[in-house]
Amino acid sequence: MAYTKVLLLPLSIIYGLVVQTRNFFFHIGILKSRSFSVPVICVGNITVGGTGKTPHTELLIAELKKKFRVACLSRGYKRKTSGFVLAGANSTVRQIGDEPMQIKNKFPDITVACDGNRIRGIEKLLSQNPAPEVIILDDAFQHRYVQADKNIVLVDYNRPVHEDCLLPAGRLREHTSALKRADYIIVTKCPPNLQPIERRILSKHLKIKPYQQLFFTTLKYGNIQGLSSRAIHIQPGKDSGILCITGIARPAPYIEYLKTFTSHVTELHYPDHHNFTKKDIQHIEKTFQEIKHEKKYIFTTEKDAVRLKTCNLTEEVKKRIYYIPVVPVFIKNESSFLNEISEYVRKNQK
Repeated sequence: MAYTKVLLLPLSIIYGLVVQTRNFFFHIGILKSRSFSVPVICVGNITVGGTGKTPHTELLIAELKKKFRVACLSRGYKRKTSGFVLAGANSTVRQIGDEPMQIKNKFPDITVACDGNRIRGIEKLLSQNPAPEVIILDDAFQHRYVQADKNIVLVDYNRPVHEDCLLPAGRLREHTSALKRADYIIVTKCPPNLQPIERRILSKHLKIKPYQQLFFTTLKYGNIQGLSSRAIHIQPGKDSGILCITGIARPAPYIEYLKTFTSHVTELHYPDHHNFTKKDIQHIEKTFQEIKHEKKYIFTTEKDAVRLKTCNLTEEVKKRIYYIPVVPVFIKNESSFLNEISEYVRKNQK
């Protein structure tokens, strides 16, 4: 792995020069950023995958929808459509992608849309009647053609950005100097007992500016949900067998949590945002049948559950599939963060 990384470093240098040049063009005005008539809040990162972006976006939506008409705009990664697509009651993962589908399922009363061209997407949203009062941009920190009013950038505690390098040798989309464009930086997936000295060290590594605020969150697992019904009350015991299916960037913490129920966990890993094929489903069902425990379950992540719902599963298997939602919990100052964002949106209604 280290040898491959060394071989890829020249490509990372070239990639970095291209990104740096693009950002410089935005800085001097050759490339233009456009602002809009409603507050635009961007939730993004500088790495590829695995920072907990969707749960944090949901937390923000849950707070803002109490007072404002909220719209969430995503590019709809791995969807099978193009252009602007407005999510509706009958939308599918193929049409809008798994993350927008998850958000729409959880918040059916907000507007969810997809468009790789964020400017066009915002224009389409603003033409809706009634128009949104705040727009949340999902994963758009690098989409600089939109001038976001507030940039929230997430970094993973377990993958320190100051120790990483640019694509393709590393996982950075941009150099860590890009963090200076953020208004809020949230270090996610922290241990719940994160000490003040660690917070100060991380602040130093991230080179927090006077105009920025730094927050820390940990992930809390919610109640077990069924794939076919939300009203599920089960608790796998130590003698149970679990088949864990994951198609996310970093499944290790989820698997470790499942092992708190039972040590008998069989793992099936797929790429991030994986679209399950007929062959995959057959393999999943075969693997599940081979588990010898009398009590056995299939567990997956919430994002994978959105995609699995559309697969041609047998009823016997479908009723055995469960997922566990995750919720970000601020280690300190949650109300300060949410209230400040909400107050900014209130004061900037036009």
